[in-house]
Amino acid sequence: MQLDIYQDASGFEALAGEWNLLLGRSGTDTIFLTHEWQHGWWRFFSPGRELLLLSWRQGEELVGIAPFYRQQLDGRRVIQLVGGTEVCDYLDIITLPDYADRVYQAIFEFLSTELTDWDEIDFHCIPAASPYQALREAAMKQGLVVQRRVEDVCPIVPLPAAWDDYLAMLNKKQRHEIRRKMRRANREAQVEWYMTSESDRLSEDMEVFFDLHRKSSPDKEDFMSEPAMQRFFCEIARLSLARGWLELSFLLINGEKAATMLCFVYDNQTLVYNSGYDPQQFSRLSPGIVLLGYHIQDSIAQGRTVFDFLRGDEVYKHRLGGQDLEVFQITVRRDQERV
Repeated sequence: MQLDIYQDASGFEALAGEWNLLLGRSGTDTIFLTHEWQHGWWRFFSPGRELLLLSWRQGEELVGIAPFYRQQLDGRRVIQLVGGTEVCDYLDIITLPDYADRVYQAIFEFLSTELTDWDEIDFHCIPAASPYQALREAAMKQGLVVQRRVEDVCPIVPLPAAWDDYLAMLNKKQRHEIRRKMRRANREAQVEWYMTSESDRLSEDMEVFFDLHRKSSPDKEDFMSEPAMQRFFCEIARLSLARGWLELSFLLINGEKAATMLCFVYDNQTLVYNSGYDPQQFSRLSPGIVLLGYHIQDSIAQGRTVFDFLRGDEVYKHRLGGQDLEVFQITVRRDQERV
């Protein structure tokens, strides 16, 4: 296989026409590995990081991409996957399933013989579907030590064909609670909801999303305080709207925006990425849960296969039917006895 090495953003441009085609044929196709997301993350969060974008071809066909970068962390030279844990829920090497063994062998041969200026390779957000055995065997063949641990869980709901079937999946208490909250909100107030569908409205709606997100909790306020984070969110929202991936929704109570959800639709799945609400207003009407209910209803009506709450084991996700999928952190180090 032919290896190409890109150490600046021109690599994203060189691979732009083929990137998503390869991703769609890979075993771990996810929005977080799309060219739009990966290139966008690099544009906003590259300072202090050195790009190491590797790709492999068999003849003319692109068969693998390893979107790495290097940085110094606590005095160690660490290689990680483009995307980072703050804004990505699933990451991986992108490879055709039939080439996984060869791509991983090529990765660790290169990092063991040609680019040796590193102390650790730190893979985060690796889904259970990733070919871990291929990674492990290829790394151990080069005398490297591999460790894997469960990093987090992503609760998902396999969606049935009808809303009533979904409610039947919940226990009696939770089925009653979601019905009660949705009925109460509609009984005590004028309730509407909508999704942003027009590009000329997106900027204004993103500002409302940021405001409600910050008001939700101190942690969310801190998360969104960095200007680069807001610019990244706006760019991803813009690109996703153009691709048909964005579902930015708002719940209106008596005409006021009371809750918001930033979701993505990818591979016929709804991904619940982030949310916000004002706890000082309408909290007794549970606007966040009501909006979630509408989103689940709509996802079922659209024929989606999965409602993915993404990373985090918050209680409400399990109450609403979430079943845990594990994501892993894999670390690769040199065997010190061989050094």
